[in-house]
Amino acid sequence: MATTALFAWCTFFAVVAPRRPRPLATLSFWFGLGLNEVPFVGIYVLAASTALAAAQGDLDSAEAKVTVAVAAVATVGLALSAWRGLRTDQVVVRALEQGLGTGWRVRVHVPLRRRRPWARILLLPAPMWRRDVRRIANISYGDAGRRNLLDVYRRRDAPQNAPVLIYFHGGGYTGGAKNREARPLLYRLAGQGWVCVSANYRLRPQTTFPGHQIDAKKVIAWVREHAPEYGGDPSGLFVAGSSAGSNLAALCALTANDPVFQPGFESADTSVTAAICLYGHYGHYFGDPPTEPPPPLQPQGYIHSGAPPFLVAHGTMDALATVEGARNFVDQLRRASDSTVVYAELPGGQHAFDVFHSPRFEAVVDGVEAFAAWVLATAQHTPDPTR
Repeated sequence: MATTALFAWCTFFAVVAPRRPRPLATLSFWFGLGLNEVPFVGIYVLAASTALAAAQGDLDSAEAKVTVAVAAVATVGLALSAWRGLRTDQVVVRALEQGLGTGWRVRVHVPLRRRRPWARILLLPAPMWRRDVRRIANISYGDAGRRNLLDVYRRRDAPQNAPVLIYFHGGGYTGGAKNREARPLLYRLAGQGWVCVSANYRLRPQTTFPGHQIDAKKVIAWVREHAPEYGGDPSGLFVAGSSAGSNLAALCALTANDPVFQPGFESADTSVTAAICLYGHYGHYFGDPPTEPPPPLQPQGYIHSGAPPFLVAHGTMDALATVEGARNFVDQLRRASDSTVVYAELPGGQHAFDVFHSPRFEAVVDGVEAFAAWVLATAQHTPDPTR
């Protein structure tokens, strides 16, 4: 009974995911995330507990019958959650066609819908590894100790002249770490021959705005200098992030070579080829602005016509960073920028949808790979004319 009640509780927050008031939204995230991304696990547990009760002859009481009914309703909810995740394939295809044009596939040679690793998705959605990828951990890029460490992911055969992806973790600028989110993306791209970099950065209260941004710029400068040592070619340099890291990545892409964010290394080239933003926060600096007058909205206040291409992915049921904020950011980008903007709004997607090997995130990774291939093939990036 207790197991069924717990999974029914979590299923409610996965399927309904109330976003208001704020305390309820927080419950939606913490209790609903796991089953929203890997609902199959919930179905297994409910089926196994019911089968065990039946085998033990424990289904005759009124309480047991109520428990079975609750398990059945929860299973239907989990099936709905699974269906939403499977629909992401179609959503990503439409987003790419809208953003890149219907003939975009002619320019790239990346299969948009790869064969899904169903054994991993259904049985081992959490473990992250690939035998053909090596993670080189804890490389220092600054003087802030463990908060200025990064990891490099690359194929074990050490490819040369590979495109580079820099990734920044989420955590509201108060928590998080470089080896938590988006690992299916990092391992996939590294396995396809990319060099991927996942970096820590200073958090509050150790620093505040623009300290996080300065660290992010230091990572880009480090990659510009050191990527060739690991087989990377920084002429194809993508920046990505999740949640607060998405805010960070977007601001990096929109403030190339801005000396305000590069104290002591103003001459470093911090331009990027494109940006990839996953369930980002787009607005004021996470609550009360730290200065008066407050800095511009982040990253909206820095949008300009010379922005590089963007891919933005956001869930419709995100409880922590609103989908309305993502829509507004994309709308402003499309009106101001001369570059491509791809926006995929994921049905049923919650915050932190990139933690597991799920059908939803596997489809998003397909889209990221296709978007990046298109950007590289069209050579759309133009260096900052002021440099």
